[in-house]
Amino acid sequence: MANLNKVMLIGRLTRDPEVKTFGNGGKVANIGFAVNNRRKNKDSGQWEDVPVWLDLKVFNRETGRKMADLVESSLRKGQQIYVEGHLVLEEWTGKEDGKKASKMVVYVDDFQFLEKKEGGAGGAAGRPASKPSADEDSIEQVPF
Repeated sequence: MANLNKVMLIGRLTRDPEVKTFGNGGKVANIGFAVNNRRKNKDSGQWEDVPVWLDLKVFNRETGRKMADLVESSLRKGQQIYVEGHLVLEEWTGKEDGKKASKMVVYVDDFQFLEKKEGGAGGAAGRPASKPSADEDSIEQVPF
């Protein structure tokens, strides 16, 4: 039986990344993220955006790619990015009430900046530009 667990999203950060460093030197960046689904309002007949709120996690790899470091230094609330990743069901037991809880999270395997930094030159750092254009020039490729 074949399996596929792949997520591709374009959306915006809903808050600045929250970074945690572990005792073994590992690092994870937690990102609040939103994408929009379009639906027709049955009362007005108009199309409207319906946000979908997601949690993303970006890790530094043991060897090679240090994506959590890049996220920490480059991404801010409101920036638009393209994300590739996979779904993970995180499960835990509450410390106070002892109840089991879970949530679906996207673990990021790769991402690309979709906006140029302020000042006109494309790059990985900086706040988002005012409005991204739909042409290919608005996609910033980040080599890893």
